[in-house]
Amino acid sequence: MPRYTVHVRDEWLAVPCRDTTCNIQWLGYEALKRYIKNKPDNGGLKAVKDLSFVARRCQGQGILDADDTIEDVLEDNDFVELVIAGDAMSTDFIPFQPGVSHLTAGYREPEDYLSLDGNSLTSTDLVNLGQGLYKIKLTAEAEVKVVKSRELIDTIVKENKVVYGITTGFGKFARTVIPVSKLKELQENLVRSHSAGVGSPLSPERTRMLLALRINVLAKGHSGISLETLQAMIKAYNASCLSFVPEKGTVGASGDLSPLSHLALGIMGEGMMWSPKSGWAEAKYVLEAHGLKPISLKPKEGLALINGTQMITSLGAEAVERAQAIARQADIIAALTLEVLKGTTKAFDSDIHRLRPHPGQIEVAMRFRSLLDSDHHPSEIAESHRFCDRVQDAYTMRCCPQVHGVVNDTIAFVKNIINTEINSATDNPMVFADRGETISGGNFHGEYPAKALDFLAIGIHELASISERRIERLCNPSLSELPAFLVNEGGLNSGFMIAHCTAASLVSENKVLCHPSSVDSLSTSAATEDHVSMGGWAARKALRVVEHVEQVLAIELLAACQGIEFLRPLRTTTPLEKVYDLVRCSVKPWIKDRFMSPDIEAIHRLLLDQKVWQVAQPYIDKYQTEYIPESRPGSPTAFSLQDPPPSPRKRVRHE
Repeated sequence: MPRYTVHVRDEWLAVPCRDTTCNIQWLGYEALKRYIKNKPDNGGLKAVKDLSFVARRCQGQGILDADDTIEDVLEDNDFVELVIAGDAMSTDFIPFQPGVSHLTAGYREPEDYLSLDGNSLTSTDLVNLGQGLYKIKLTAEAEVKVVKSRELIDTIVKENKVVYGITTGFGKFARTVIPVSKLKELQENLVRSHSAGVGSPLSPERTRMLLALRINVLAKGHSGISLETLQAMIKAYNASCLSFVPEKGTVGASGDLSPLSHLALGIMGEGMMWSPKSGWAEAKYVLEAHGLKPISLKPKEGLALINGTQMITSLGAEAVERAQAIARQADIIAALTLEVLKGTTKAFDSDIHRLRPHPGQIEVAMRFRSLLDSDHHPSEIAESHRFCDRVQDAYTMRCCPQVHGVVNDTIAFVKNIINTEINSATDNPMVFADRGETISGGNFHGEYPAKALDFLAIGIHELASISERRIERLCNPSLSELPAFLVNEGGLNSGFMIAHCTAASLVSENKVLCHPSSVDSLSTSAATEDHVSMGGWAARKALRVVEHVEQVLAIELLAACQGIEFLRPLRTTTPLEKVYDLVRCSVKPWIKDRFMSPDIEAIHRLLLDQKVWQVAQPYIDKYQTEYIPESRPGSPTAFSLQDPPPSPRKRVRHE
């Protein structure tokens, strides 16, 4: 029989419906009858028939017409919010919107699977899992390891041995032995008491990442989780049943206890949960609507679910992946700005960078040459000022390989740490089935990812810092030889004046956010956990810094494309013209002032989707792989007694 879950004030009510040709008004009245029936004073309500209400579908918050038939507007097991006339929206009702991105709003259940074994997941895989591109399953080898690990825990319980976290309390209560009859209650109490986070919930994408990563760590077979419980977690992930996980509350040792407890709490059928089908609702109803049952914890399982660095690491994986994406696109945007400001390519000569062979610096210089090389991609703009009297460019253009380069090397360093952490067992105690032993250690301490993510924030910020200075050069007519603030009829129009202010404000915010959180530590748990990493804040602020960098570079890209308008009919190089065309598909040129925030957001979206990189990458790859000669045109920025020698790339080609 079809059934619908209706939220009235502070209660969720299950309403069966034998006849789905009944209308929404009937459904509302049935729910109100059940609500009043449970209240000694009828909930302060009059007769049901005298009440008026508004019904909303939880998914998407669409208002339902009272005369519509149920079968036309609802699906079986749908969730509905009822707002009685005179009431405000229920304070405990969390609408569909918080933390829901454009990806989630368009969620489609995936068909492909990604196999987890606890050893081979990457940050790229994890972000894809967060976006809902795959379902997950365990490898056969992982299942065997999980079963063996659990058998050891069952043996410990059966033999009444005293082992931390299995037959004892936790933290300060580690010496308190718990009777076997209360071991299940011990684990459930642990999860409930540690679900003490505050703040907005993680977005569905980030909660998916958190759940997938915890499953991957448990799949290593060193946590003592039962295969039954682990499979229940996988089913919840595959159905996109995602717990309410507040973003604040972890100190990053002993692991991310609070957020992981909230994650486990929903799968236990308690607290709030979200799915694309239900929106936010009570966890037990969301699980039931997807044909799932709450998990029942066995000895050690509560501890296995909540002890680890997965909050820090999953957010860190997103941060490092986004940092890598924006760093590559920053080179393209800076190259376009250099063209608009009529800079020279001489500073990117491969011989210069071979003398200081940092990998990132060499890579960035190569990208600039591949985008700006006049022999490879003739630029009318470059030829127009080939023999100008400028001696050299400002640092913000000339030093891009050195500044952008160290950012690339920083990202590579951090990504290595994050990928190691993704496939690490980080709970406590560790279960070694092959040795028949459990050992208490400190793998839960989040110092590794915390320090790395503080470093990432400091490194990636520099892309915004140097970009904001290039925006200033584009907008300042004394530096750019372009109209002030890149608009005609200045005074009547303000152009990019405040867009530059926005960039400056974001850079200033980043300067504060780049202060390392991992230099702090506060003793917790009655001095049992007397040194902590503060990695949760390191991860969250790293993401904020990355987002600010993306937004500043979006403004620079808009400004550079606007600068191109004032250099027409001259054209830049082929790859940069492709970038210009991409931008103009989303944002038209500025003829006069208009509402600017949507333009910035549209370009930010292009950068998030890596569209700028996708347009330019084929030209960069071709230049790198086909040994196209390096262009070394004469220029006032370089002095030579004779004709320059052929470039190394040209020599390779001749061979």
